[in-house]
Amino acid sequence: MLTNICRQARFVASPRGFAKTTTFHRCKEDYSTEKPVSLVGRDFLTLRDFTKTEIQQLLWTSLCLKDRIKNKKEIFQPLIGKSVSMIFQKRSTRTRLSTESGMVLLGGHAAFLGPSDVHLGVNETIRDSARVLSRMTDIILARVYAHSDVEELADEASVPVISGLSDMFHPLQCLADFVTLQEHYGYLYGLKIAYVGDGNNILHSLMYGCAKLGIDLSIATPTGYEPDPDVTQEVIKMYKQKKTQFCMTSDPLEAVYRADVIVTDTWVSMGQEEEKTKRLKDFAGYQIDRNMLKEANANWTFLHCLPRKQEEVTDDIFNDKNSLVWQEAENRKWTVMAVMLHVLQDYSPLLPKPKFVRGE
Repeated sequence: MLTNICRQARFVASPRGFAKTTTFHRCKEDYSTEKPVSLVGRDFLTLRDFTKTEIQQLLWTSLCLKDRIKNKKEIFQPLIGKSVSMIFQKRSTRTRLSTESGMVLLGGHAAFLGPSDVHLGVNETIRDSARVLSRMTDIILARVYAHSDVEELADEASVPVISGLSDMFHPLQCLADFVTLQEHYGYLYGLKIAYVGDGNNILHSLMYGCAKLGIDLSIATPTGYEPDPDVTQEVIKMYKQKKTQFCMTSDPLEAVYRADVIVTDTWVSMGQEEEKTKRLKDFAGYQIDRNMLKEANANWTFLHCLPRKQEEVTDDIFNDKNSLVWQEAENRKWTVMAVMLHVLQDYSPLLPKPKFVRGE
C-alpha cells in the first residue's frame, strides 16, 4: 500500500534531506456565504457521508451553541420532550458525559444502555432493538465494536442513528478536533495535520474529514498498522480532486515536517489488550516528544482524543501550552449537541459564519 502511494509522490527538500509528499497544485475553492443546510432525519455514521458544506454547518452550529450556552449563559432548549437512547458496548467518559449533559442542556433526556442493559444481536436481534428504541426515543446513539452493527441499526431504525464510535470510524471525535482547530487558528483550509500512530478509527475519520475540508494530511504508521486500504484509496482520489496534499509514510519525523497540528491516539484500543506487548514494541519511536516536534512548525499544536498513555506522548508535550487536549475534550459536548440538534430540526446559527479558509 505504501509503495503504491509513494509512486505518486514527489520529493521536497527538508532539513533532514528529502521528504515524500503526494502534492497537487492548490486551487482555492469557493467558500461563499451559504444558507444553513438541512440534516433532519439523517444518520451520522461517518464523515464520508457528508459534504464539505454539511460538515462546516455542524462546526458552525457547535461554535454557536458554545457561545450562546457557555459564554452568554443563555438557556436554549429546543429539544424539550425529545430523548436519545445511548447504546454502549464500550465504556467511555467523554462520549457518555458529552451526550448526556448536552441533551439535557438542549432540554431533552438521555437514557444510558450499557452492556448489562442491552446485548445487540444476542438476547435480541439488532433489528428488533432498533425498532423498539425507535418507538421510545427520538435518536439512537451507539458506541459499538463492529461498524456493521451501527450500520444495521441505522438500516432498521426509523429515527436518526449517531455513531459514538465503531471499529472503523469515530466521526464525533473528529468534529471536536476541527472545532478546536477552528477556534485556535481561525481557519481550517490551509492547515497541515500530521497523524502519528495506529491506523485506526480515529485516523479513518480524520482522513475523510480532512479530505472533505481541504486540510493537508500526512500520516506515519508502523509497517503493518496502516489505515484500511479501501479508505486509503478513496481518500487519495478525494485529495486529487481537492488538489491538496496527502502523504503516507512509516517515518514520524517525515510526517510532522512543517506540520501545524500533531495528532496521536492510543496504540492499544479496547479489545486489543492481548496485543499490548507486541504493539508497544512495534510502535517504538512513535512517541510524540520534543525532538520529534523540532520538525513541525514553530506554532505547532497537539491533539489527543484521550485517554492518553505516557508511551504515546511525553508529559512535557501533553501539558504544553500548545496542547489543546482539554479544549478538544470539552468540544466533544458542543459537537454532539450540534449533531443531535440538526438531525431533529433545522437550525440557523446566530454567530456569523466562521472563516474556514486561511486569509479569508
